[in-house]
Amino acid sequence: MKHKYTNVITYWQSLKIDSKEKLENALDNFRILFAYNSGAIENAEITYHDTREIFENGKVISFTGNLRTIFEISNQKACYEYLLDKIIKREKISENLIKKVHELLTIGTYDERRYISNGERPGEYKKHDYVTGREEVGTSANDVAKEIENLVNEVNSINTNDAENIIKIATYFHNKFENIHAFADGNGRVGRTLTNYILMINNIPPLIVYDEDKKYYYAALEKYDKEDDIKSMIEFFKYEMEKTWKKTIDKN
Repeated sequence: MKHKYTNVITYWQSLKIDSKEKLENALDNFRILFAYNSGAIENAEITYHDTREIFENGKVISFTGNLRTIFEISNQKACYEYLLDKIIKREKISENLIKKVHELLTIGTYDERRYISNGERPGEYKKHDYVTGREEVGTSANDVAKEIENLVNEVNSINTNDAENIIKIATYFHNKFENIHAFADGNGRVGRTLTNYILMINNIPPLIVYDEDKKYYYAALEKYDKEDDIKSMIEFFKYEMEKTWKKTIDKN
């Protein structure tokens, strides 16, 4: 990479983002690429074209795929718009925010089995035990609320202006959140969104986990699940941060 992640941070902070308008301008290209890649990691039907159409025009013409795909893209747009003011106000992460982000990202996407048979709902913690990944991780449904409360308190108790520490905190949150697996569905999308939220409220640029890099992403998650080791994910997130902003910096 031509640009080290530290140069990306310097660029972002030079923008002096102190208003919703400045933030929207800084995220103009990012928002669509993030939504596309974050969705495509788990849903191969999501395309860049459809994502751009929904973000820019609010609809897709002549779509013939699964309706869930359109919901997932539209939900990304709604969630992005919901978080803008909160980022500017530097609102700390909270249990209510986590649930709201989940609701926004998953409304209309739960399948019949989860929604009707299992009673799962967007914006509510899972009611049944689900496991994920090779290590079959996932906190028991009975313990999710306490685990999330502890995680939120951990993240919010650390006050620092050091970029390196902020990246570590955001990475720890991401790994721990995915390990808890708080919801019946949508944990990946929620985790990636909230990781960027933590970065941005601390004046650090957000990043895209590119669909093409997901094997490295999953490997880093597995490393944490096996060994409680966040170093692999820290390095991966720094790499993706450089990649995310390379073209933008090249233009400036």
